[in-house]
Amino acid sequence: MSQPMISLALLHHPVLNKTGETIGSAVTNLDLHDISRAARTYGVNRYYVATPYEDQHELIGEIIDHWQTGHGARANPARKEALAIVQPVKDLETIVAELTEGHDQKVFVVATSARYHDNEISYGALQNKIEQKIPVLLLFGTAHGLAPEIMKQADAVLPPIQADSDYNHLSVRSAVSIILDRLLGNK
Repeated sequence: MSQPMISLALLHHPVLNKTGETIGSAVTNLDLHDISRAARTYGVNRYYVATPYEDQHELIGEIIDHWQTGHGARANPARKEALAIVQPVKDLETIVAELTEGHDQKVFVVATSARYHDNEISYGALQNKIEQKIPVLLLFGTAHGLAPEIMKQADAVLPPIQADSDYNHLSVRSAVSIILDRLLGNK
């Protein structure tokens, strides 16, 4: 199977807090490690971590540097390989510009959410786009999800991950893994 033309982005701003206010959230070490490992496992091209905060970029750099050139690189080469696809950026606009630069095809931006949205795309329909070699960017949000202005920029939104439960608040790391498996896992 050829490599899919799929990237993912974890946005830390603008996202929502539990009362629905737009905020910026902090980068976590676990999100960098676990999401990069899942992304690398499923053949994702690039894992963007978007935050406008310079101190958060410094933190990302320190973590990646440890695993790319420090003791972590020698101690755990698999982690080094996974973190090689992580790219810190300021915002969604930077990501879209990078993914469209030098290509004759616009990236298809797909948001994720724990709520239903009008411009929903099914997993099967998105799998078809991926199989047709349409470049796809999957957006994930931290805190309590992506802010409305980000949702409006998306071409489509995947349906929420639902279980037979009245509880629906997965960690973003879990959601990324489930969605990547649904889209790219062995059928």
